[in-house]
Amino acid sequence: MTIKLARILLATVLVSSVAALAQTGGADPAAGLPAAPSAANAPATAPDPAVTGSGAKIGTINIEQAIFASNEGQRDFEALSKKLEPKQTELKNMNDEVESLKKQLNTGGDKLNDDARNTLVKQIEQKQKSLERSVQDARDDAQNQQNEIAQRILQKMAPVIVKYATDKGFGMIVDTSNPWPQGPVLWAAPSVDITKTVVDAYNVQSGVPAPAKPATRPATGTTTKPGAPVGTKPAGTTGTKPQTPPSTTAPPKQ
Repeated sequence: MTIKLARILLATVLVSSVAALAQTGGADPAAGLPAAPSAANAPATAPDPAVTGSGAKIGTINIEQAIFASNEGQRDFEALSKKLEPKQTELKNMNDEVESLKKQLNTGGDKLNDDARNTLVKQIEQKQKSLERSVQDARDDAQNQQNEIAQRILQKMAPVIVKYATDKGFGMIVDTSNPWPQGPVLWAAPSVDITKTVVDAYNVQSGVPAPAKPATRPATGTTTKPGAPVGTKPAGTTGTKPQTPPSTTAPPKQ
């Protein structure tokens, strides 16, 4: 799942978390920012960019994997998957009806008079459009509910990330949810990935027990795909297999 809204929220939450930590270490409470150094205490030269921030190390984290692999994420996305099952069944039935009408047209259309054939074609077109609208609505609804779960978890996970990075002397943590070239990271060694460590720490903080079995990520679309255009040979019902969230037993491949 690509969680665009979650990534936007990540930046906001991390900035807030960093600001909160800064206030505890010499920040200006009124402005919410670190206090500016006085002229007497100002460094004579600018610091080396390689060692700015809380440390010189750079780490990576797969935010999407961390969200889905957490005990809370597995629990909540499994519940969402079950919640969406009735809608998926409804859409499958709608698709089956459209495919049945198309088969009727393709196999016996030449035996119908013009009026009957035109009526059947119109019926197929109407049901096809209704199916496509329903599929899109269901896809949007599923994506919105996924984003709501991801945002809620990320709001609580971001401070865990910031604290771990600060304690371990990281100067930067880069999200690797999107592989290159869609994402910014061309390559990173597994040794710098902190995804599993953050997930483990978050599981302890959340208190949510591990699920009895691995959860499946609910599809952002539906189990039913609209059929082929009217007049083509029916291809049967197709589906989208729910994706399984990444395992927490090993760092993600870079």
